Amino acid sequence: TRKAYRAGVRAWCAWADRHALPCLPARSADIAAFLADERGRGLAPATLELRRAAITYLHRLAGCAVPTADAAIGETMTGIRRSAARDGFTPRRKAAATQDVLATIISAIDLSKLSGMRDRALLLMGFYGAFRRSELASIDIRHVTLLNKGLLVTLPQSKGDRQGKGVEIALPYTHDQYCPVKAYGAWLAVSGIQAGPIFRRVRKESTAASDGNGREIGQLPLTDRSIARIIQSRASAAGLDGKTFGGHSLKRGALTTGMDAGAHPVKLKRLARHATYAALGDYLELGDPFDGHALTQ
Repeated sequence: TRKAYRAGVRAWCAWADRHALPCLPARSADIAAFLADERGRGLAPATLELRRAAITYLHRLAGCAVPTADAAIGETMTGIRRSAARDGFTPRRKAAATQDVLATIISAIDLSKLSGMRDRALLLMGFYGAFRRSELASIDIRHVTLLNKGLLVTLPQSKGDRQGKGVEIALPYTHDQYCPVKAYGAWLAVSGIQAGPIFRRVRKESTAASDGNGREIGQLPLTDRSIARIIQSRASAAGLDGKTFGGHSLKRGALTTGMDAGAHPVKLKRLARHATYAALGDYLELGDPFDGHALTQ
């Protein structure tokens, strides 16, 4: 989010400078014109909403009146979304790595390689914890506790944790070959990691039978982008269209699997760690619209 806000602020300030306009405090009419110009460059409506949020945040940090709630800006965004829809634009959502899809991906992983052991643990923990890619990248071994029922992962910081209290995520034993708890334990055993980040860079030639001297495994955590690329490459290796997968695929897959299993929306919201039910809807893949129609039996 911070990266997106920085990009939005840079874009806004550059645009205002080119037009000899004040970037702070901004005028609502200027922001509306900026958003329209950005759409003219081909930016998606969702990106423009991020631009708008970045300008809002900039003004709050500076202690200035916030102009982005003005009706003119709201009407501009409504018009942008409508024109985008008329032009055939549809939001591109990453494919959901549901339980069946995940099993296909996991089954294609070569577990004789350290990277394979790491990626199996990453994918299974990411799925059962409905983690964002940034959350996966941030997990430290001290954040993970092994209990009788499974793993308890404590995240000191999370996007949905507005007050910074930290959140606890339960990863249960599944008693099959796709168990996140066993995959986590196996990765620690072969990697020799005893402290620091769990998911790190691994040399491609390293095998799970290496001497464990630690040289094949880096010290720094994977980046969130690296995790997205791992998900895509593993999906491609399993014969799927890797380009349709990404960092949100594990979270979407977990929530969709829970929905299909009949999980109560309260439980889905808790798993997603969303503040509202509206945000939850963006992560669900509804599938066949005829299945379960309200007026058929």
